[in-house]
Amino acid sequence: MNKWQFDRHRRLRQSANLRAMVRETHLHVDDFIYPIFVIEGENVKQEIPSMPGIYQFSLDRLNEEVEEAVRLGIKSVIVFGIPVEKDEVGSQAYCEHGIVQQAIRQIKQTYPELVVIADTCLCEYTSHGHCGVVENEQVLNDPSLELLVKTAVSQAKAGADIIAPSNMMDGFVVAIRQGLDEAGFTHVPIMSYAVKYASAFYGPFRDAANSAPQFGDRKTYQMDPANRLEAFREAESDVREGADFIMVKPALAYLDIIRDMKNHFHLPIVAYNVSGEYAMVKAAAQNGWVNEKQIVMEMLMGMKRAGADLILTYFAKDVARWLQE
Repeated sequence: MNKWQFDRHRRLRQSANLRAMVRETHLHVDDFIYPIFVIEGENVKQEIPSMPGIYQFSLDRLNEEVEEAVRLGIKSVIVFGIPVEKDEVGSQAYCEHGIVQQAIRQIKQTYPELVVIADTCLCEYTSHGHCGVVENEQVLNDPSLELLVKTAVSQAKAGADIIAPSNMMDGFVVAIRQGLDEAGFTHVPIMSYAVKYASAFYGPFRDAANSAPQFGDRKTYQMDPANRLEAFREAESDVREGADFIMVKPALAYLDIIRDMKNHFHLPIVAYNVSGEYAMVKAAAQNGWVNEKQIVMEMLMGMKRAGADLILTYFAKDVARWLQE
């Protein structure tokens, strides 16, 4: 009989191979969706100051970026557009020759097997920077749905494999589902940004997409970061309306919500590792305060452990390289 009775957990941690044998969660290149920003113009590859290593690409240089992602084994990209002209109703979002529609056609023509996801929102295309129709500084829900449907259908016509609406208007999933079905795109799934919080972590993205609101904020349509039960209501309505994926955005400060969604729903759960999370790690790593590789792998592993099936992340190319080492 030992003097003390206790369990020997360290037996399974004695070597790298033994730890690998009993590892419960794994990262794989198939887990990642890589965001790409396309901008109008020629010969543009412009780094986003607050997101080192992430660029805006004009169409004539877009294939450089896509080819690298494909070569690293990444299976899916999501395309965000930055138009030259913006107006009150974001008409470039649903223009047949809009920057995103052109980019989707180009990518699918060159890389037909790559899964191309279209971000379906209006804030990058509206002069006021909000995700819908604005009247007297109020974002109108139902008129915005009509524009979102037009945007989704135009993106599907361009060849998008998945429509990813991110606007957080009520009823956006059912409106888009009906619009896609009526246009003959019953096969195109919807990756809903079902649980999207009004977050300070989006700051660098607004620089990248030139989409900062020109007045007020987005708290009338994005969720209060303090709320958990509201996430169930948002996701339940989106599932009922026809969503094929549920996204939680941001990811790092909302791991509890990711786990809630995983436990409650039986659709693929997507975590959006957003721009602010990326920028903080990059800045700390550039100052030598953290080991970038180790902290990124630990952070993304945490998202998978929380229940994410897929992770939309600006680190996708970096992680794909590290996984090959």
